[in-house]
Amino acid sequence: MEKFDLIVIGGGPAGYAAAMRGIDYGKRVCLIEKDRVGGAGVYNGALSSKTLWEISQKVASVNDTIGGKGREKFYLSWQDVDATVDEAVFERKFQYSCHLKLLQTETMNKLLSYQRGTASFISPHEIEIVQHDGDRSVVYGENIIIASGSRPRKMNDVNVDEQTIFTSDGIENLSDYPKSLVIVGAGVIGCEYATIFSNFGKTKVYLIDRADRILPFEDTDITNIVSENLEEKGVTIHHNAQLERLENLGNEVEYELSYPDGSREVIRVEKALLSIGRVPNIESLKLENAGVLMSKRGQHIGDDDTVTNVPHIYAVGDVSGRIALVNMGEIEARHAVERAFGTIRERLSYDNVCTIMFLQPEVAAVGLNEMQCIEKNIPVKVVKIDYSVIARAIAMRKTEGFFKIIVTNDSDMKVLGMRAVGEHASTAIQTIGLIMKLGLPIHVIAELVHPHPSIAEGIQECVRMLLNRSLFKSSVFKDKLACYSLVDGVKTPLERL
Repeated sequence: MEKFDLIVIGGGPAGYAAAMRGIDYGKRVCLIEKDRVGGAGVYNGALSSKTLWEISQKVASVNDTIGGKGREKFYLSWQDVDATVDEAVFERKFQYSCHLKLLQTETMNKLLSYQRGTASFISPHEIEIVQHDGDRSVVYGENIIIASGSRPRKMNDVNVDEQTIFTSDGIENLSDYPKSLVIVGAGVIGCEYATIFSNFGKTKVYLIDRADRILPFEDTDITNIVSENLEEKGVTIHHNAQLERLENLGNEVEYELSYPDGSREVIRVEKALLSIGRVPNIESLKLENAGVLMSKRGQHIGDDDTVTNVPHIYAVGDVSGRIALVNMGEIEARHAVERAFGTIRERLSYDNVCTIMFLQPEVAAVGLNEMQCIEKNIPVKVVKIDYSVIARAIAMRKTEGFFKIIVTNDSDMKVLGMRAVGEHASTAIQTIGLIMKLGLPIHVIAELVHPHPSIAEGIQECVRMLLNRSLFKSSVFKDKLACYSLVDGVKTPLERL
């Protein structure tokens, strides 16, 4: 039986990161993947869907530019779109493949062993690997990291054939733009796909929203701008809708909705996409043989710092039960390895996680939003600047959006969170993420010399407003700038020159 310092189950973003961090420590690592290295970070997920979004944004931008000039709209064939996505996926896949192959050579001391197959626990330290041809082997690990990822959640009594009714795993099976598409679920992924297909302008999109507004976990100023843009692109949003029936008719999909007033609605579309969350891939792991306990929701039971109830077994990424994002999966994986082999004592913090939603416009977030501050009854100051007064946004002719920074309602004005909506939002948000991570005062941003013109200058102007040093005064540009306190849920404008 071959012995390893570290066994990693799953070669997605989290598992791959764990294996590479183990190599950093000079440890012998066995990486086990049953399908394709890269997982949802490359296939059926982050890279493929975001490539789709980037293409759709370019198409929409061109049409926005020529639309007012009486010119015919620009369209890309689905074959061209599909080919571009395939190129992006192949490029990343090729990098992973070459990297893994070279790491297993003599010159790299053969620290890495890559095994294709399905892994399951025999005991707390022993893993059986069943290869696709049926061959079996057993390996021993001093430490084991579970990074088996997740898959799209499906609905009971719905025939998900990945041809007419899709999950995100099967959307790549499309051979052309659907004439009409219903998306079940108005969370991040559902809204992203609604954005993508409405941007292309070839599909009538319906979005089923159980709540009274999409993205209900975000502030209303964010959800309003996103929903208005979707509706302008022709998306029909079914608010407060309960899905009673979703039926696969072969070449069509029929769905029935009910509403709080007792009314019902039946609609037929060409395709349907389920976007109702994901479930962890743990069924085949035989965790009971290792004594690893999982909750009914599939989350590991441990100390919430990547360690399960078995001290040498860790759970990271989508099976950690925390934030199911590529960046967090990688951070959790690195942290787990550092706990196993390093001297790290500090617990992993989730307070400054930067996220992005690929919508129209893009939305980036870090820390708390206003709604959370009100729910937690945290007194705060809020400052907000519209993109229309940021020079770079004006130059780009992309003036839709805003920056919003939330700080403590005291003289320290410690940053609690930020929301960025608009072009380059995901790049700009990192400044506040770093400030939060290092615990630096907001004065640092006010005094930093930013490149000009840049979107990030809007962050500096936000901070200057809080310090009463801004170029534009919120009391003058009340429709573009805002500076107020939130105490006990009451908004009070802050006096500024």
